[in-house]
Amino acid sequence: MADEAKAKGNAAFSAGNFEDAIRHFTAAIELAPKNHVLYSNRSAAYASLHQYAEALTDAEKTVELKPDWAKGFSRLGAAHMGLHHYEDAVSSYKKGLAIDPNNEALKSGLADVEYAASRSRGAPPSSSSPFGDIFSGTEMWSKLTADPTTRLFLQQPDFVKMMQDIQKNPSNLNSYLKDQRVMQALGVLLNMKIQTPNSTEGMDIPDRKRPAESEPAKAEEREAEPEPMEVPEEERETKERKAQAQKEKEAGNAAYKKKDFETAIERYTKAIELDDEDISFLTNRAAVYLEMGKVY
Repeated sequence: MADEAKAKGNAAFSAGNFEDAIRHFTAAIELAPKNHVLYSNRSAAYASLHQYAEALTDAEKTVELKPDWAKGFSRLGAAHMGLHHYEDAVSSYKKGLAIDPNNEALKSGLADVEYAASRSRGAPPSSSSPFGDIFSGTEMWSKLTADPTTRLFLQQPDFVKMMQDIQKNPSNLNSYLKDQRVMQALGVLLNMKIQTPNSTEGMDIPDRKRPAESEPAKAEEREAEPEPMEVPEEERETKERKAQAQKEKEAGNAAYKKKDFETAIERYTKAIELDDEDISFLTNRAAVYLEMGKVY
């Protein structure tokens, strides 16, 4: 009977019906209260609903029942991170890695929480998102208005609605990461350059006044082409790394579309190693983990 309820919970979780999953896992736990996997699965369902306090309680029970199971510490780390208990999250991931040093989920979770902790130092977290503080107050709208690109986005009702939704609950950011306008806005708010080559492609953006591109260039202008400059070795290497990082990201995107999440994570992680200035690699990897939400 417990296995039947567990199977129903797994099916509901896979379908994104997290409340139903919690109900089924709870029923299974009542029948098999010593089964650590059931608490682990319910913890994942709670975390998917951003109910991190409940996720933490179940993760702690998982570790109590099965202290040598690395996955339990992954659940524990995720719950602590959701609650902004960064030191506890780091400790949890490290304990899991002591059990399973090659666990990619634990290694990536540790990297993500350390990044989130570094971003939040000096200011108390304001939400369940590591980026929550950048969406608070009127400063967000001021920054978006000041930037020439995002200022245009503010003329689009659907974009404004998305940003209002994120401002209301920063955890909703994960729902909009595929929208290139949101990624562009995130870069502006974080004062980071996020490369979004197709960010304006296909969008209903008001026409801007452009130079008369159709007019033929004057003869003297055509002849005054600058001489090619030598690029310093260090700069050339940086450009090459960034280019390679973009290729890794594209490979990760392709794997993600095929639901090959493990490969997607591997590619995004490689992109981060090559170029740690582009936050889109990190947010893409976080989105994969959110969708994976493995249950057993």
